[in-house]
Amino acid sequence: MADEKKDFKQKVGTWMSGRNGRDELTVFVLSIALILILVNVFVRTFILSIISLFLMAYVCWRMLSRNVEEREVENSVFLDFVSPIVPWFRHPAAAAKEVRNYKHLSCPECGQRVRVPRKKGKIRITCPKCQAKFEAKS
Repeated sequence: MADEKKDFKQKVGTWMSGRNGRDELTVFVLSIALILILVNVFVRTFILSIISLFLMAYVCWRMLSRNVEEREVENSVFLDFVSPIVPWFRHPAAAAKEVRNYKHLSCPECGQRVRVPRKKGKIRITCPKCQAKFEAKS
């Protein structure tokens, strides 16, 4: 039995090689689809059924896609969009404290985000990535 299970996992792994698989965007869309399915259990509307079915098909299409580069670009755009929002959901009190106490700036040379304390006036900042020095008001 253990050999059959191992053989099945190996076959699935071989079949999935070169495909996109699971990423953050896929997990997010799948979560939305499952929430809509759960809501539809109680509400029972045709439109929620269609939307959740479409989202599930989209999840399958993304996971089985062989155009991995394009799916990575889509996932990267999604992560760039949601990355400022995520800390507010994970720990709202810490995120509020972070906004009150620190300012986030971008290095003019490489674009690296740098955290500096607020209310220190004009300060000179050294980028941790490229070592470029720049001045900014905190």
